[in-house]
This record gives sequence, C-alpha cells and structure tokens, in this order.
Amino acid sequence: MDLVVRNVDVLDGTGSPAFRADVAVAGDRIAAIRPPGSALSGARVLDGSGLTLSPGFIDMHAHSDLAVVEDVDHLAKVSQGVTLEVLGQDGLSYAPVDEVTLPQLRNRLAGWNGDAPDVPWRTVGDYLDVLDRGMAVNAAYLVPHGNVRMLVMGWTSGPPSARELADMCALVADGMAQGALGLSMGLTYTPGMYAGTEELVALCTTVAAHGGFFAPHHRSYGAGALDAYREMLDVARRSGAAVHFAHATMNFDVNRGKAGELLALIDAATADGVDVTLDSYPYLPGSTTLAALLPSWVSEGGPDALMARLHDPVARARITYELDVEGSDGCHGVPCEWGGVRISGVRRNVNSALVGRDIASIAADAGLAPAEVYLDLLIADDAGTTCLMDVGHEDNVRTIMRHSTHTGGSDGLLVGARPHPRAWGTFP
Repeated sequence: MDLVVRNVDVLDGTGSPAFRADVAVAGDRIAAIRPPGSALSGARVLDGSGLTLSPGFIDMHAHSDLAVVEDVDHLAKVSQGVTLEVLGQDGLSYAPVDEVTLPQLRNRLAGWNGDAPDVPWRTVGDYLDVLDRGMAVNAAYLVPHGNVRMLVMGWTSGPPSARELADMCALVADGMAQGALGLSMGLTYTPGMYAGTEELVALCTTVAAHGGFFAPHHRSYGAGALDAYREMLDVARRSGAAVHFAHATMNFDVNRGKAGELLALIDAATADGVDVTLDSYPYLPGSTTLAALLPSWVSEGGPDALMARLHDPVARARITYELDVEGSDGCHGVPCEWGGVRISGVRRNVNSALVGRDIASIAADAGLAPAEVYLDLLIADDAGTTCLMDVGHEDNVRTIMRHSTHTGGSDGLLVGARPHPRAWGTFP
C-alpha cells in the first residue's frame, strides 16, 4: 500500500454516523477499510487519532476556470479537501468562444479570473482536453448560457428568432456531446439577463435530452427572489431537466426571515417530481464585480458600448437614478446601499488604495455622490473591479444549509487583494 491512515474517524458520505477504522490507499484508489489495529501496512503510515477522514468535497459552484489550468498546486481548493469543482458557472466562461466573443469575455471576466491570456481553445471539448493534460483537482463543466447567446445574438436584448434559438440549442447539444454536464445561467448578468423564460425552457429541453442539469444564477436574490426561484422551477417542470440552484440565498432586507418560504417551494416541487438540489456558502456577504450592479441596458451592444455610456452625462443620470432610487436589475431590484459595497480587488494598480474601502466612505472623502464615484471607478478600472456586498442574513443561511438537498458551493473568486473568504474557507 502507498498510504495507511490508522485509527481515524471515517465519514463515508452516505449519511451514516462516523466509524473508527484503518484506511489504506493504493495509487489513486481506496484499497481497504479495516477495523482499528488491523495488519494493514504501507509506505507511509499516518496516525489519524482524533481526526476525521471523508471523501473529497465537491465544490458545486466554482470560478476556477483558469486557475485549474494555470495554478499547478491550486491550494485554495486542495487545502480545503475539494477534489472536484463544477466550472463554467453563472452563464459566463471561456468556452465555447470565437474570435469575436473571446476578447469580450476576457474583458468581462477580468474581475472574476484576472486578465486572462489568449486561451488556446475555442470549443468546450478543446477546453476539457486542456484540463485533461493535468490539474490538481477533477473538474466538471457547464455550458455557459451567456456564451451561447453571445455567439448567436451578440449583445442584443429581446427574444431570439426561431433560427437563432435552434442555433443556441445546437451549441448546447454540441457542448454536452463534447463532455459538459449541463447548462449554467447568469440571469442578473448580461447578456443572459436578456433571455426570456421560453428561451430557457427550449435550451433546458436540450439539456434534459442529454441527461444533464441546469444551474441558474436566477433573476433576483433580492426583490422578486421568490418569483425568480418559481420561474426556474417552472423551467425545470416544462423542460424535464434537473435544476441545481447556485448559491441559493435570500438576500437584502426584503428577504429577511424568508428562507422557509424558499424551502417550501423546493419541497413542493420535489413532491411534484422535479429534481431539485441547491448549494450555498456559509458567509453573509456576496461577491461579484462592480459592473454587475449596472442596469442591464447599459451593457447592450457589448463592452465598448458600456464604456461609452459611462462617459455620457445623460446615461449617467439615468444609471444613477436606477441605482439609488428604483433599484437596478443588476442589483436585484434593490437600491444600492453604498456603505455595504466594499472593494475587494482592482484591475489597475493605480486604484489599489481603494481596496478594503466601501463606496460610501470613498465618496464622502471625495465630496461626491456615491453613485458618481462608483461610475468613475468603473471607468478608471476598465470595469474590472470586484466587490463584497453585505446583503446576507444569518438565519436564512443556516436554514438553507440544513436542507436535505443542500451541498457546498464556494462561488469563490480567486483574484483580488482581499478576495471573499469563501474561496478558501467554505468547506472547513
């Protein structure tokens, strides 16, 4: 044997109570599990007294799409005992792409993954082939809905034509045939936000035909959160696809104490035969890019059009009103509480002094309105700033994590000077 762990408490993942055992490993397989004091011997022997041994954890919602390629050790996940990550999340990743969408996605995803080099793949299969050459953990991949929509429709809003919808379904089918396990959605991110329910049902019908599941970042975790969950359950019912709710939370003041209502929806759908699971992380703040808080219309036409609107006084006035008064759809329909939006990472070093500070305090020091500071920072940092948002409720988090279908998902962003601790601490 290569390794023997003696006298360790084993949690085998079945839900059974822990039991004391000696465990032997040969190569990359568990070779034997014996009562303590067995005659098992190995090249390495560890004393597991007082410790617990379990199967590796599955991170059901990871943003390590480039880290698994570039970081040989990948300590952020390996040190937590994560042995498999589900990538391609929130409807945006690096495959499938073409020569037009790749540079747009590299720009859009800089806040999630850093400034990516020009990647050598274009298809899902090519990306998975690169992963197969060697990485620290195992990986599963979801076809990102935003990528698919960009390839077919660009950054335009509105429903697809029949031809465009057929082309999107074909791209999803191709991705799954090449090794993806399902479809991810980012319905508070553009261009995924522009999709209607019927589009999602058609795409998920394709997913179901290939035995996959869909993982939605649904339309709202704030105002309208329960309706957003209902829409995704309806998509699952109509398409026949299993649904896995990514970072299943009920955030912002409008949802305080409402976790039970979410779980009641899930239990009712399960009783109706819908295959529903969910993940979350054990922290209260959320994390995303600052640009994600913008109203969806600002991004229509792509990154260049977005930046032009940030410079336009008329557009800025409209954006500010939606952020501060109406509640931007990018901010889940809730007016931004700028004191709870903290900078966790910047794309340009010139902005590094702002890391760790909230938008309200930065604005107070500058004598400016918070929304104006926010828009100026997006310009100065090429829309690559990441942030933490204080939006969660402890009771909601604990209630959701106790559900029988819950599992861990770090949603971890591995870039930035002060990244969210969930990237390194979810599984411990």
